[in-house]
Amino acid sequence: MSRLRRWLADRWVMGVALLVLGYLTLPIVVVAGLSFNRPSSRLSYDFNEFTLDNWARPCATADMCDAVVRSMEIGLIATVVSTVLGTLMAFALVRHGFRGRSGINGLIFLPMATPELVMGTSLLALFVAAGVPQGFWTIVIAHVMFCVSFVVVTVKARLAGMDRRLEEAAMDLYASEWQTFRRITLPLVLPGIVAAALLAFSLSFDDFIITNFNAGTTVTFPMYVWGAAQRGIPPQVNVIGTAMFGIALLLVGASSLRGRRARRAALAVIATPAGKP
Repeated sequence: MSRLRRWLADRWVMGVALLVLGYLTLPIVVVAGLSFNRPSSRLSYDFNEFTLDNWARPCATADMCDAVVRSMEIGLIATVVSTVLGTLMAFALVRHGFRGRSGINGLIFLPMATPELVMGTSLLALFVAAGVPQGFWTIVIAHVMFCVSFVVVTVKARLAGMDRRLEEAAMDLYASEWQTFRRITLPLVLPGIVAAALLAFSLSFDDFIITNFNAGTTVTFPMYVWGAAQRGIPPQVNVIGTAMFGIALLLVGASSLRGRRARRAALAVIATPAGKP
């Protein structure tokens, strides 16, 4: 009995973590299961019959695929712009001291703390006052605005946790600033940048409230799902959701593996005595 108590005391934290992880992944498992379902009716969400037709014909509804492509285009543009701007801002805030730095750190959190309803109506009022027609590019501008904050916070966390002694050791071994950045800093920060980019893309692809205010006649994938819910959501929607989650999972795994290899390579380069290959 004492051995069992000791075993439970050593592993209860892991057990709770697994329960929480299972709770978080349960909706994803349900969506993945429904992607193989042939519903009994368009308004039914119960599992009726197993089928592979949904995966064989993901674009059975042409309007849905057009909305998915449009959301991916908006998400990719917003991700690239916000990742570049957010990464540069993160380096400036972590590595450099300047007047107004603390104030900028506070302003970074405003788009994250502001309710989406407030931000959406504010942007709509701004575009209307400026005479800018709502459509594809107003959605991109709106998405970049709130994605930048998440990128800055994510990359800042990675930079703050990085060991600066690795860069100092590389420069002590006569590496230039560019060589240190390219071979030490960038590989170590890259997992954080990739994670920030994936977060920005998922936020952009998933956004509905801000997009709905600034879309005009443009229909994105979340707006299509909201409209289709009134007449029955096609099961191909679950296919798109499952595929997006699978791709994101692969990218995160690849980025994490690359980060570990980069850190080992950086440590190996620094540990190599001078004059040896």
